[in-house]
Amino acid sequence: MTAAVFFGCSFIAFGPALALYVFTIATDPLRVIFLIAGAFFWLVSLLLSSLIWFMARLISDSRDGPKQTYLLIFGVLLSVLIQEVFRFAYYRLIKKASEGLKNINPDDKVPSMRLLAYAFMTLVIVLLHVFWGIVFFDGCEKKKWYVILIIFLTHLLVSAQTFLSPHYGINLLSAYIILVLMGVWAFFVAGGSCRSLKLCLLCQDKDFLLYNQRSR
Repeated sequence: MTAAVFFGCSFIAFGPALALYVFTIATDPLRVIFLIAGAFFWLVSLLLSSLIWFMARLISDSRDGPKQTYLLIFGVLLSVLIQEVFRFAYYRLIKKASEGLKNINPDDKVPSMRLLAYAFMTLVIVLLHVFWGIVFFDGCEKKKWYVILIIFLTHLLVSAQTFLSPHYGINLLSAYIILVLMGVWAFFVAGGSCRSLKLCLLCQDKDFLLYNQRSR
């Protein structure tokens, strides 16, 4: 049972992300480089957040409940802010390098339902970071700064619910609503349309048909 829960939650949490990697990233070495660079920026932002959080804990050195709650709120807010700053820094790095790149052709005591909730929440966070990145970069490119503010606020909302709220069902529902909205937004930002989606679902896309004819 433990192994089944482990593999089930793992596939829920990382299955879609792994599929995205296999079908959209792994086939292009340049995209793999971008992925590694983005992961490096994100890990550095988490490291910086952790250091600041550790220093704040040492300075406060208090076991008082309300103070610990305020410290946790501060940590979540600071972590989201640092991650978005590093996302912007990553965008600026890609922007600077774009001209040059154009020339380059479990524990048994833990309830299973809680693990399942964590797995679904991990899935949401992974996909949201993909959608946030697409919309964030488009906002930077078009200088629509309100878009960046929306990304920051939704990121903060999801993170606050994950770390501060004990209501897993409500957290998942609101996170999935944000996921759907951000996914639709990212789809249209990336150049998608209702017509292209319809043609793709009905297998009437010209590029798809042309590819099949060449395969024959």
